[in-house]
Amino acid sequence: MKLKSSLPAALKYQAVVIESAAREAGLDFFEVVFELLDAADVNGIAAYGGFPVRYPSWRFGMDYERLEKGRTWGLSKIYELVINNDPTYAYLVASNSLLEQKLVMAHVYGHADFFKHNIWFAPTDRHMIDTIGDHASRVRRIIDVVGQERVEQFMDRALSLETMIDPYLPLRKLRQSRPDAPDSSSLSERSRAALEVLSGSPAEMLQSAEPEEVPAPKLVGDFPTFDILGFLGDNAPLEPWELSILHIVRREAYYFSPQRMTKIMNEGWASFWHSRLLTGGLLDASEICDFADAHSGATSCQPGALNPYKLGIELFRYAEERGEDIFQLRRVHNDVSLIDKLADEEFTERFLRAPVPQQPGVPPGAAEAPPSWREVKAQLLHSLSWGGLPQIELTGVGPEGELQLVHHHDGRDLQLAATGESLKYMAAIWRAPVHLLTLEDGEGRRIVATEDEVSIDEAEDAAASCSEDSAA
Repeated sequence: MKLKSSLPAALKYQAVVIESAAREAGLDFFEVVFELLDAADVNGIAAYGGFPVRYPSWRFGMDYERLEKGRTWGLSKIYELVINNDPTYAYLVASNSLLEQKLVMAHVYGHADFFKHNIWFAPTDRHMIDTIGDHASRVRRIIDVVGQERVEQFMDRALSLETMIDPYLPLRKLRQSRPDAPDSSSLSERSRAALEVLSGSPAEMLQSAEPEEVPAPKLVGDFPTFDILGFLGDNAPLEPWELSILHIVRREAYYFSPQRMTKIMNEGWASFWHSRLLTGGLLDASEICDFADAHSGATSCQPGALNPYKLGIELFRYAEERGEDIFQLRRVHNDVSLIDKLADEEFTERFLRAPVPQQPGVPPGAAEAPPSWREVKAQLLHSLSWGGLPQIELTGVGPEGELQLVHHHDGRDLQLAATGESLKYMAAIWRAPVHLLTLEDGEGRRIVATEDEVSIDEAEDAAASCSEDSAA
């Protein structure tokens, strides 16, 4: 094991012991590198998405201020921070107790195993620390030539669209890249190239062609597509430096996407194993009560709220009780598919249904009948589908060059004002209007955005296009 020399001897010893126990239990992971930092430094890395270096953005500063205020006021505390990378990096907070450090280390080995073996992480860049550092250097070189203000303006536009991707695309691409897969020139193949950041010298990257010398582009890409960032990268009339930033944002968005799709599983798997390992002999007798307190705090859940640690650990415990191969489950599923497989009536009633308080003055049995367990399960699955994000699909380009988008409605309305602002940024990148069909309270709406303004009108034809069944 490769450990930073700054790690105290007691923690180095615990890391070796816990790693050995984790491997004996069947966990398998890349080399894990622990670093010990002050709480403020851990918050700084957390604000950067878990990476020690990122390109400059005011958004990271705001995230840091939020985290620091939460820590200072005692409202929040980061116990664990681990990066999907080879080697896997994890950060320990220096102010934590020895028991907390042991819990976090065991938890980290669970995450590290999940990162290595879950199929949704298979297409991710396993050397993302180096890639993120390269992205930061590229953006700083662009700033040196173009200027901070122009870069920040475009970066804000691109980051506002970072969820406009297809979370299933990398896995489809991975499957199609197998030797027995048929040759394909589909969107997924073209998207592979788009995932790579532009190469070339800074001068080539920053040069700008004269608009009158550029012929009208032939659109690249098949419709419909959820990979809107990829389409913009292929077709938007951008300067080379803008295209480089857009590709950076898209590549990082696809790296983080599996974490959104597997949040419950990932935290549940890590919680399952930190509990199993520590209670299996790694705790001293004097630490048992403190461990129980720390573990119950992490997995506690208010009625009606969803705690991914709690739900995830109960899913794997339930699967083990049923005789399921939990290692196979953690390999092939995401949150939606695992819950769909395991959540039967018993599990739903025990862990998914929020208790309904008796209303004063209402006789028992007179209140409205609660939803069935199948309805409770379906509601949760809807909220988790597509990583909890709305499904926005690009269906084509209109005769006037406008982008035509459809929101596949799953029962949750968009926040139209915020959506309109994002569409304005998209229109600024596309340099033409953007149209989006959606539903609000069951009524069709068409949002039309240009770089400068947004309008929202009724759209009678939206219902058929926006129904959930119309999703590709």
